[in-house]
Amino acid sequence: MINSDTYPTLADVVAERLDVVFVGINPGLASAVRGHSFSTPGNRMWPALHRSGFTPYRFRPEQERDLLGLGLGITSIVRRPTARAAELTPDEYLQGGEDLVRRMEALRPTWLAFLGVTGYRAAFGAVGAGVGAQSASIGGARVWVLPNPSGLNAHYPPAALAVEFARLRVAAGLPDRSGLLGDGPFGQSAG
Repeated sequence: MINSDTYPTLADVVAERLDVVFVGINPGLASAVRGHSFSTPGNRMWPALHRSGFTPYRFRPEQERDLLGLGLGITSIVRRPTARAAELTPDEYLQGGEDLVRRMEALRPTWLAFLGVTGYRAAFGAVGAGVGAQSASIGGARVWVLPNPSGLNAHYPPAALAVEFARLRVAAGLPDRSGLLGDGPFGQSAG
């Protein structure tokens, strides 16, 4: 087994009062080593952000800090990198959830977008949570659960993943920055 305690932690990409902060479960080992979020080649986060209209082009992991200028950020529930989220303990999820609440109370984002129901359920005891808007708020932020963009998530092919991300973008009142969505229901902002 790999000792993930020897890997560096991954810095958050956050600032005060962002529109949406995307919340992963925890950093992968490859991302921790590279120093950038969602660095694994099979991860579909960056394509999903572009195809859904959050970004004007497909960002590379090393451009993650450019998200801040768009009102977007990235963090995780648990800060310890692992090869797979299955290596995390129930206590790590709960402690990570408490830590996330403290961090978000200070930063006051409008939306927290959890990348996968598993992490959200484990950290916040939200047993029945599913993809979409949640009734809960965390640190004053509204909560939305997105499908996990990992390449291992076969339930959501890239097009379906982009649709779910676009639903959040519209609910958050953000414009289609991609130019890919036209005049359909996901091409307009809600505001």
